[in-house]
Amino acid sequence: MAAMSTESAVARYHELLTDETLAQGSAEVLDQQLRAQGLFFGDRPLCSVLRPRFLTLAQYRTVARASSLVGVAFERVRVAAMTDAALRAQFGLTAWEEQLVHADPGFAAASPTSRLDAFYADGPDGAGLRFTEYNAETPAGAAYNDALSRAFLALPVMQAFTASHVSLPIPAAASVVDVLLQAFHAWRGVHEAPRTVILDWKEVPTYSEFVLYEREFEARGLPVWIGDPRDATYEGGVLRVAGEPVTLIYKRVLIDELVTREGLDSPVVRAVKEGAVCMVNPFRCKLLHKKASLAVVSDERQASLLSAEQRAAVVRHVPWTRVVEERRTEHDGASVDLLPFIAENRERLVLKPNDEYGGKGIVLGWTVDDATWQQAIGTALAEPYIVQERVEIPSEPWPAWVDGRLHVGERMLDTAPFLANGVTVNGCLTRIATDPLLNVTAGGGSNVPTFLVEER
Repeated sequence: MAAMSTESAVARYHELLTDETLAQGSAEVLDQQLRAQGLFFGDRPLCSVLRPRFLTLAQYRTVARASSLVGVAFERVRVAAMTDAALRAQFGLTAWEEQLVHADPGFAAASPTSRLDAFYADGPDGAGLRFTEYNAETPAGAAYNDALSRAFLALPVMQAFTASHVSLPIPAAASVVDVLLQAFHAWRGVHEAPRTVILDWKEVPTYSEFVLYEREFEARGLPVWIGDPRDATYEGGVLRVAGEPVTLIYKRVLIDELVTREGLDSPVVRAVKEGAVCMVNPFRCKLLHKKASLAVVSDERQASLLSAEQRAAVVRHVPWTRVVEERRTEHDGASVDLLPFIAENRERLVLKPNDEYGGKGIVLGWTVDDATWQQAIGTALAEPYIVQERVEIPSEPWPAWVDGRLHVGERMLDTAPFLANGVTVNGCLTRIATDPLLNVTAGGGSNVPTFLVEER
C-alpha cells in the first residue's frame, strides 16, 4: 500500500494513545461494544486492536477501479466457459459440480455478492495491489465490518482523532442486501418482498454475522430468519425451512458441504434446481470460486477473451497463477516447462488446493525446505492445485491494550474489497495477523474496520 499517504494519520492516532487514560478507556469501550454487538468468531473477539485500517480516498479509488476491471475479466471468462467444455475443464469442476453449474438461477450475475482478497503494498499507480483469491461463493465479513465500524466510532480515541482528521466508515452490508433483492426481483419477475432465510449450519462460528444480517433485513421491514439446511422440506413446489415457506435463500452454507452432507436430492438442492426458490449466490458461482479461476483468467490461452484494458488489469493485479499440471506455459514472456519451473523456484511460489478454504493445504515455498516442497508438488499433481507467484505482504504497526498496558507491534494486513454483481466495490474487509496466511477462520488473524481518512 502507498503507506506514506496514511502514515501521518497512523502516527497521530498512536500519539493520542500514549495518553494512558484515553487508551485504557478506549479498550474498555471496545470490549463493551464487542460484547453488546456479539462480535465474536466462535468464542474469540473479532477484533483485538485499538486502531481501524485507514485508506485514503485515492487508494480506495484504486482498489475500486482495479476490482471492477478484474471482476469483469472473471465474468467474461466464466461466460465463455459455460459453452466451451475444454475451457470449463481448466477450472477443475467435479462431476456433480459440472451438473449444478448449468442450473439457471433466474438472474444474470453468477456471483451477485463476492469478495476479492488482495495485498496492497507500495507501488506506483496501484501496481502494488495484487489479488490472490476470489471468494465468489460465500463472502463473509461485510456485516462484521459495519458493526466493527460502529464500535470504533464509539471509542474515545476516535473522537479525539476527529480534531485533526476526517475519518469515515465504508458501509458494506447494505449493498449485500441490495444485490440479494435485485437477484430476487429478477428471478420473480415482479417487485415484491421476499421471505428470506439465511442458510447455514447452526453451529458455524460465523453465526453472529447472520444475526447482524437479520437486523439488516428487519430494518427494511422484510421477513427473515436464520435456518439450517437440515430443517428444510420441499413438497408441492414449496421450500420450507423450520416450517416457514421460503422464496429467497441467502446462502451462507458452502455448496460442497451442502451436497456432501445432504446430497444432490436434498430439499434445498431440488427446490433451487426446479426454480421454486431464488438462491444467492447460485450454483453457477462455483466456477469462479475455484482457486483455479485466477489461473484461467491470467493464462495466455484466454487472453483473446479480454479487452486490452482488462488484460492490462489482470497482468498488473493478478499474480502469475497456473493449474499444477504437466505443460509448457508463459512466465514473464518466456516459455517454461511448468513442473521443473515450480521445483526450481520454491522461494517465490505458493501451492494452493483448488477447493479448500481457511488456509488449509496452502504451502508457502519460502517457509519450507526442498524435501517438503517436492512432497507438496507430488500432492499438487495428485489433487487439483494451483501454483501462484509470491506477492509482497505489507505490514503496519497496530496498537493493542494487553495486561493493562499499550503494546504496538507490526502485523501483516490484507485488503479484501466487497463486490456487487462482480463489478462495483462497496466496502472493504481488512484482516491483520502475524501469520502470512491472515486467515480468521483458521484462527490466525483479526478483523479491523476500514475507514477513509483525510487530514482536516
